[in-house]
Amino acid sequence: MSDTSAATAPIVVVTGANGLVGSRVCAALSERGATVRAVVRRAGSAPRLPGVEERVGAFGDPAFAAAVAEGATAAVTTVHPMGSDLETQRRVGVEATATFARAAAASGVERLVHVSTAAVYDRSPGVGDVDESAALVTDDANDYAVTKRDTDAELAAVAGPTRVLVRPPAILGSGDSSVWNTLRPAAIRDDESARRVAPDQTFSWVHVDDLAAFVADVAAGRVPAGTDPEAGPVTGGCTAVNLAAAPGTARDYYGTVTGALGVTPVWDDGPAWTGRIRADRARGWGWQPTVDLSTALAEIADGLRAHHS
Repeated sequence: MSDTSAATAPIVVVTGANGLVGSRVCAALSERGATVRAVVRRAGSAPRLPGVEERVGAFGDPAFAAAVAEGATAAVTTVHPMGSDLETQRRVGVEATATFARAAAASGVERLVHVSTAAVYDRSPGVGDVDESAALVTDDANDYAVTKRDTDAELAAVAGPTRVLVRPPAILGSGDSSVWNTLRPAAIRDDESARRVAPDQTFSWVHVDDLAAFVADVAAGRVPAGTDPEAGPVTGGCTAVNLAAAPGTARDYYGTVTGALGVTPVWDDGPAWTGRIRADRARGWGWQPTVDLSTALAEIADGLRAHHS
């Protein structure tokens, strides 16, 4: 298989196209002149943008997956039912994603980009910096980390496409389904235990717009594939790549959220991970974050104050 060149307008399937990440990926692909097949479960929920075609169905249904992937050059998978029970996360996050990937491979899709998570890495207290070769979580980790780890393993076993596992930490960006801008702040507001954290714990993050730009560039073939994973995806292989901006601390994030909400944080003096998510590989692929921490935190604070005023 040959990778799509930047001069050829790609056709990209995006699952979870109405979600925080999926909708931004659709927008970034639209800006790059791609034709986007935006997969959603509810009619009328896909982004209305130039080149974006809504496709309604269950992405994990083999027949639907084959139909939506037919003739596409690339696919981006973003769906994971975070916060659901373990069975649902396995059925939707692991099994359905693997089913879709196999159908895409059988349809001749050249690149498959999966939005994974840095939560797959062991970040216990005392563990240092984390790059793509770092140890993964064991089975006693939380359901989200374990099922995302298992999804990555399933995709690594899918033969054919050039596969890229994009591993961001906390994804910041406004939206009703945003964990760190909306859902986590709601928990912090309502539950004192959710405000308890070691203040010096590393807060690793990336802004959703910088994540979407990277995913779109990779899916559209703007990052050439080859044999060196430090320069780009390995042709026909499965390459993990971390995506993280310069880190802050839990004090930065929780201080911003609690201040905007008018509640008091609970600082814990227990052990915490204080390393970094290394994103040297992503930078070697040409990625540079454009949103800094102060801007991202200000976006959170402004949104919370507006919502709770």
